[in-house]
Amino acid sequence: MTWRGEDLLALDPAERAAKGVFLSFQYPIEIPGVPALTFVRTAVNAQRRARGEAEISAPDFLKKVREASKALKMDFDMLKRPLNVGFSGGEKKRMEILQMALLEPSLLILDETDSGLDIDALRIVADGVNALRSPERSMLVITHYQRLLDYIKPDQVHVLVAGRIVASGGPELAHELEAEGYDKFLPAAA
Repeated sequence: MTWRGEDLLALDPAERAAKGVFLSFQYPIEIPGVPALTFVRTAVNAQRRARGEAEISAPDFLKKVREASKALKMDFDMLKRPLNVGFSGGEKKRMEILQMALLEPSLLILDETDSGLDIDALRIVADGVNALRSPERSMLVITHYQRLLDYIKPDQVHVLVAGRIVASGGPELAHELEAEGYDKFLPAAA
């Protein structure tokens, strides 16, 4: 997989992150003993160092985090807890959206971001993702369900079967899949 002329698969995860690639996991892992706020500030400063920028000061970081967490309807005290430990599905996804907002990646890969979300959490997460849309940023949103795409409107839709893209189109393709399923695409993958 190439991004901006580089083979991302040849890079280790830290190098990919330094290039502006962010991966949102279907099921974010828990990291006991590491406060969420510490984790996020460490990641932000690692990215800043990789770009040759000065680290963000604690007061400036806290100001940015408070603004971003408020937009995501996150309780700031949640950030004092160990990363994802005891978090609900919605809290884990909001934490990832918060990280995206603070890291400002150029390529976001969202792996089934809608997994485990109730309708209210889905809207909040989708609003957070949509707030990151810009001409300078690309997003690959992986989902099996139209419900996420009701909130995050795709520009392009691709059908992946057995590791290969077997069909591409506009947003109407997602509606077609919702109505008819994937069966007609299975022979194309063989």
